[in-house]
Amino acid sequence: MKKRMNGFLRAGLVITGLLTVLVLVGCFWTPYSPTAMSGGEKYLAPCLAHPFGTDNFGRDILSRVMKGAGTTFSIGAMTVAIGAVFGTAIGALTGYFGGIVDDILMRVGDALTAFPSILLALVVISILGPGSKYNVVLALGIVFIPSFARVTRTAFASLRDVNYIKSARLMGASSGRILLVHILPNTMNVLLPAITIGFNNAVLAEASMSYLGIGVTPPDASLGYMLSEAQGMFTRAPWYALCTGGVIVALVFGAGLIGEGLQRRNGEVA
Repeated sequence: MKKRMNGFLRAGLVITGLLTVLVLVGCFWTPYSPTAMSGGEKYLAPCLAHPFGTDNFGRDILSRVMKGAGTTFSIGAMTVAIGAVFGTAIGALTGYFGGIVDDILMRVGDALTAFPSILLALVVISILGPGSKYNVVLALGIVFIPSFARVTRTAFASLRDVNYIKSARLMGASSGRILLVHILPNTMNVLLPAITIGFNNAVLAEASMSYLGIGVTPPDASLGYMLSEAQGMFTRAPWYALCTGGVIVALVFGAGLIGEGLQRRNGEVA
């Protein structure tokens, strides 16, 4: 049966696609330098010259949002990549082979998931040191591994004894081939929604950490740190917080719609 694109998936792809274009353009061009200050243009309201207005240093907020969105987007993507790759590998091996290694790793995963992910990330950041984008990625990536491992383990364990896997074993297929060719493609309906949820959580976690001053710090731009800056000037320049927070909401909302759309499509096909 052909899978049709539902409204949730279509809307999520449009929102995420537009933000992705904004991020890609921001990598090569911004209307102004994100760090350029202008004493005569402080607290300018949104206008044609500055669509998102300016901040207390006269910096163009749209330019800063374009750079900050790129940082937040890349951190979310790299975090999910680390969690998905290592978590899927661990979950695939434990779900397919089982045994004592499965019991040990899953108990370790249970212990880690018993704590809030942001709290574990703070512990890792305190060890690695705050301020570096790559330390934030590593900390969040490590924290996200158990959740991906659990999702993948359940999917692989449910498929390891189905008829076509038994037939592949009888035909002499190696365990590696069975894992990569026969089982992994059939777990995409579970992994893809998990990836979108993981991206949402990564964006929110990075924004929260940067907001608290223990994530990405200047000279790197980050939506979370910018939102922290905007808090102190909300009465003078409310557009700073609204524009920055709006982009964070759009990132999370777009990815959430994609995840919801994928789940609904898989449910319709099932």
